[in-house]
Amino acid sequence: MTTVNALKLRNRLGEVLDELDREKEPILISKQKKIRAVLIPYEEFKKRFIDKQAEEEKRKLLESMQSHVVDPPEGFDVVKMLRRCRGYED
Repeated sequence: MTTVNALKLRNRLGEVLDELDREKEPILISKQKKIRAVLIPYEEFKKRFIDKQAEEEKRKLLESMQSHVVDPPEGFDVVKMLRRCRGYED
């Protein structure tokens, strides 16, 4: 993993981004000899955060939908009810 100081990042952002694309490894950003941030490739960010967030929202939606599912009463004919709602003859 590469470490780049803030001054080099400011002066050579294009080179640092090219290295990020080429190496596909996070780059640590330091300021005054302390690690302050990390640059990661967009694909990794998407996988870790955006896709994970979408999966979590999908899971919550499915749970919400499943909590509203009701089994029809015994002997209830769903097809017959749909035909009746659509105006078909019995």
